[in-house]
Amino acid sequence: MKKSVLVLAIAATFAPVLAQAEAGDWVVRLRATNINPSESSKLGETTDKAYGVGTADLLYGSASANLQVDSNTIPELDISYYVTKNIALELILALGTKHDVKTSGAGGGLNSRKLGEVNLLPPTLTAQWHFNPDQTFDPYVGAGISYVRAMDNGLSANTIGGERPIRIDRNSWGPAIQAGFDVNLQDGWLVNFDVKKIWFDTDVKIDTQGLVGTPSGYRKIDSLDIDPLVVSVGIGKKF
Repeated sequence: MKKSVLVLAIAATFAPVLAQAEAGDWVVRLRATNINPSESSKLGETTDKAYGVGTADLLYGSASANLQVDSNTIPELDISYYVTKNIALELILALGTKHDVKTSGAGGGLNSRKLGEVNLLPPTLTAQWHFNPDQTFDPYVGAGISYVRAMDNGLSANTIGGERPIRIDRNSWGPAIQAGFDVNLQDGWLVNFDVKKIWFDTDVKIDTQGLVGTPSGYRKIDSLDIDPLVVSVGIGKKF
């Protein structure tokens, strides 16, 4: 009897330590997120197709020129709902992420390699499988879909023939996969580490209207695959 009472007392002492998830629970996380594009660009090749062979070399200084997108770190809020103790749906509500865009190469008709910046809003919905929901260390994997909205497009090419506006697709969709873990703490709190890979692309078009010897209006100069690696760390709370 005494041993049973002792076991129950020990269990009661340590029970509050774990923020165990159950069906119907909500989790809100606040994370710092680094978005690092792994872009694939065929700027020179596509420009030559649009305007004729040799155009890319004249404009960018190289027929094999490409577009480059820098990384950025932003605050990110996400909300999870536990369908069961093992299955959760997570909606990532990152704030807009700004990225500088530039061209590679040297020489040519560009006065500047910098084309400006784009502001992307990438909400992502994933379904997760949690392996050990009742443990302090709770790893998971997930898969889902990402919608990327170009909220602000400040791109233009500063050429020797004047400023040429550049457009990208306003809306893009792509698949997403993720892996990560929660470290469950007292009173529903947790620490989270998460890695996602997102695939999406966008068409890039330039307006050459008014330039002698070129077609008028916007023409496609690249199919830019951005495909970022998204790494996050933060804290969360179960409700």
